[in-house]
Amino acid sequence: MAFGWGWGRGAADTAKSISNEEATVLFARLSSSQACTSTSSKASGASDASSDSGACPASPAMVNESNMMPDPNQKRAAQQSGSLSTARVSSTIPISERNKDLPAHQRDAKVTWQYPSEQMFYNAILRKGWRPNEEDMTNVITIHNAVNERCWQEVLKWEQLHKGECDCPKLVKFRGRPREYSPKARFLNFLGFKLPFDRHDWVVDRCGTDVRYIIDFYNAKSEDPRQPIAMHLDARPALDSAGAIADRLYIQGVWTLSGGWLNGR
Repeated sequence: MAFGWGWGRGAADTAKSISNEEATVLFARLSSSQACTSTSSKASGASDASSDSGACPASPAMVNESNMMPDPNQKRAAQQSGSLSTARVSSTIPISERNKDLPAHQRDAKVTWQYPSEQMFYNAILRKGWRPNEEDMTNVITIHNAVNERCWQEVLKWEQLHKGECDCPKLVKFRGRPREYSPKARFLNFLGFKLPFDRHDWVVDRCGTDVRYIIDFYNAKSEDPRQPIAMHLDARPALDSAGAIADRLYIQGVWTLSGGWLNGR
């Protein structure tokens, strides 16, 4: 599947300019918790070493180790010229009761995971060293939420294979691993395809059994000229159990016999 979007106008003169491709990578890192939390990064830009490596010099006390998410920040930034919404939207992704170490920004969530507010997302971008337009935040949040909802729907397609044993899978935790390419991504790159610009690992509670999913994010070609960037998601169970291997082989066989590959589906 693919998503497409544009990134609004250029950044202010005091901040680094953001190209469409950089915006895609930044968005993915923020949505997967990879934005730097160091307060030493100025609006004029983070260091080249930090940007190239994706490393974040955050203090361990500022980050939840279960998903590498920083503590929530709903405070208005000094650079802001206007107000941003602090309202948060609940996702449709259920929280597993087995997660006993929810990050601070999810402590108020009761049944499903909560998405960040415009203010939280804006502050996260500032920590990374960029400063996009404040008026873009509404669209950025909408895209962020839509991408995560689609990720969950892709996971549920796989979980349908096990609905007889569990009809209520839930998300235990997630983590961004943008520099750790999966074997499949490396193999596709060997065949000539580009590497994904981000990767998420989601751990799903299948009624007491943890199942790890890998989600690779690829830049894709948009068929709509008004949307210069598109995104392709490749979600599948990690090959770390016999059951996951069987699921992957089964779905691969169904797809091959369907002839969908002849039409690029």
